[in-house]
Amino acid sequence: MNREKEVLKIEHISKGFDQLNVLDDISLTVHEGEIIVIVGPSGCGKSTLLRCLNGLEAVDDGHVYLGEETVNPSVKNITRIRERIGMVFQSYDLFPHKTILENVTLAPMKVQKRKRAEVNEEAKKLLERVGLSAKMSQYPRQLSGGQKQRAAIVRALIMHPEVLLFDEVTAALDPEMVREVLDVMLDLARQNRTMLIVTHEMAFARAIADRVIFLDGGHIVEDSDPGEFFTLPKTDRARKFLNTFTFDTVNKEI
Repeated sequence: MNREKEVLKIEHISKGFDQLNVLDDISLTVHEGEIIVIVGPSGCGKSTLLRCLNGLEAVDDGHVYLGEETVNPSVKNITRIRERIGMVFQSYDLFPHKTILENVTLAPMKVQKRKRAEVNEEAKKLLERVGLSAKMSQYPRQLSGGQKQRAAIVRALIMHPEVLLFDEVTAALDPEMVREVLDVMLDLARQNRTMLIVTHEMAFARAIADRVIFLDGGHIVEDSDPGEFFTLPKTDRARKFLNTFTFDTVNKEI
């Protein structure tokens, strides 16, 4: 791992919908092994930013680069680029008619043309690592929300992405299921994965982040280390945002 190596570079991107400017002149550099947590009020552009970073949305202005490659839905090699940027969504998006093992192995076999035996072996190891060995032959409807989200993380990991994007992956979960998903993400952090994480789990953000990005009104208002952001935020806007959470929510042990 080379913490000096730039993996993602975002240069002055803007994005709007129906005359609403959701992102306005966003610039950000992500280095290998870095964990960036993106926080901010609902509707501030967090999810749109992640969707622009893996080419699900086209930017109106500016550029997103993965290494030397331009990330944009219009480029010819966007499918290959997306293989290098794994994304885990709030809604899981598992195929209901396929088993968990089939959900995990479909993309590497179809998209990357990898052999079934090799992919199955890796999938079983990854599912075991996240505590789903006993669930691989079951269907998504038979799993809890936390289990489905862990399966979705494995589905992203098996593509061997250079960057992982997590979009509010615990938001739809019951409180008792949140911890099991956060534990998997903490384990990924210990593996020095490069990750950008949108979350409202403030204690988790403080525990896992190398940097915290506070987004509001489509702008990066603060870009700080977690200790500084959660104890001495620079702006009134960030202080008001943090005041909507209880002290224990921000400072409890992870």
